[in-house]
Amino acid sequence: MSTVLVLGGGPDAEREVSIKSATAIADALKASGRHQVRLEIIDRLTVDQLKAMSADVIFPYLHGPWGEGGPLQDIVEADGRPFVGSGANASRLAMDKVSSKMIASMLQVTTTPLFVLSSTSDAPPFPLPVVVKPVHEGSTVGLHICRDAAAWQTAMSTIAGERAKGVHRAYMIEPKIGGQAWARELTVGVLDNQALPIIEIKPKDGLYDYQAKYQRSDTQYILDPILPPGVAERISAGAVKLAAAMRCRHVARVDFMLDPASGLPMFLEINTTPGFTNHSLVPKAAKHLGMSMSSLCDKLVDLALRDGPTKK
Repeated sequence: MSTVLVLGGGPDAEREVSIKSATAIADALKASGRHQVRLEIIDRLTVDQLKAMSADVIFPYLHGPWGEGGPLQDIVEADGRPFVGSGANASRLAMDKVSSKMIASMLQVTTTPLFVLSSTSDAPPFPLPVVVKPVHEGSTVGLHICRDAAAWQTAMSTIAGERAKGVHRAYMIEPKIGGQAWARELTVGVLDNQALPIIEIKPKDGLYDYQAKYQRSDTQYILDPILPPGVAERISAGAVKLAAAMRCRHVARVDFMLDPASGLPMFLEINTTPGFTNHSLVPKAAKHLGMSMSSLCDKLVDLALRDGPTKK
């Protein structure tokens, strides 16, 4: 029986979500009866601190730039034990929305153009509406939907206020898919290089923000939604292609929006540490295939043991 160390928490804005994911993973592994499980809620840690935690397999599940964007993965790789998830290089690429969209373009996975926000930006680089969001955050942290000039000015003032307080995030700007209307939001999990069933996300108020994800109960999730011909195949193939090109291991989730103008799914971002509670999207998709939360988490531990510490 292997001992699994599940890590949660972290110093990032998504700490509370990470604690929920890590706790759900630990509970699922305990329920399977196949492992001895140790759950550690951390802030940051060093290689020496990690080495002092006994386990055969490490299951790091922190959300945010430090926890899933490479720094923690550097530490876990230096530890040398098998671990669940992507290595440091893949994690950095996936956390960087600009880099991941560039890779998508090279792979001919359709995505929107973008500009990196400059501190001297006076006007949006695209016709309104536009989306302004951090390059290295998740869960819609710092997201601004700018439908008109007033909303643009509010976003710029908010970002300037962050900088004045010492919060320095890189921001990007892209056209809002669907214009003033809400486009269909679609996501697909990738488990061991295989696409899971597509899920359509339908928030009651249109925006799938932090509240719609984690605090409200009125968001609808439609498994295997009816889509125009060829769209589902394009999304699944694109997701697998992207995950493989970026060397994402074991599990990822790839988000798209269906552009009503072109009829094409537009790549948004790839997540190497997607939410992992019983209500999260990847477990929902796996359950649709008959895989329980315990079976899913067991499989990820098995993949970590199969692949060893990392594959660079």
